Amino acid sequence: MDRREALKNTALLTGGILAGPSLLGLLQSCTKASRLDWQPLFLNEDQALFISAFVDTILPATDTPGALDVNVDIFIDLFFEKSYDAESQQQVRDELDQLNAEAEQNYGAPFIDLNNDDRKQFLLDQEEEGGTFRKSVWGTAVGDQEEPPGFYKSLKSLTLWAYFSSEKVGEEILVYDPIPGVYRGCIPLSEDEKSWSL
Repeated sequence: MDRREALKNTALLTGGILAGPSLLGLLQSCTKASRLDWQPLFLNEDQALFISAFVDTILPATDTPGALDVNVDIFIDLFFEKSYDAESQQQVRDELDQLNAEAEQNYGAPFIDLNNDDRKQFLLDQEEEGGTFRKSVWGTAVGDQEEPPGFYKSLKSLTLWAYFSSEKVGEEILVYDPIPGVYRGCIPLSEDEKSWSL
């Protein structure tokens, strides 16, 4: 597989996010998983530790829940297991191992063993590499993209999407307006007011 094909496949991470309801169902199934019972389906032990440390560094618990509190790492494991074919899964494994190897090469230890300052600096270093996501209007990309965003930025995007799409964050942290909303069986109308459509 050449570099162009590898980068194109990396973009599947972002495209997969747009799949909508099926991914939301997958995400909600992760909220019931217990951290003590979690056995990764896709990730090996080192990769699972990396992902847990990665999401916790990006979204640590503060006065609001962190990524680990809403099982973002468990969702990412399930996402790769259920959404990717064998070739794409191998590419993800290789990319995860490469990120961990870079942390060890640049900071002397695997990402999980780095202190918080070194973890943050490693992520800042990764932020400088690769392209950026294209702007879009109604889901359609606008403008030319010179370089794909790369695996790190796609993984970060997946992390953020999973966090902000989780039920706990949606209901307890963000403004929550359930749709279709409250049922009102009979709404009085004035003579000059039109009836509501469905």
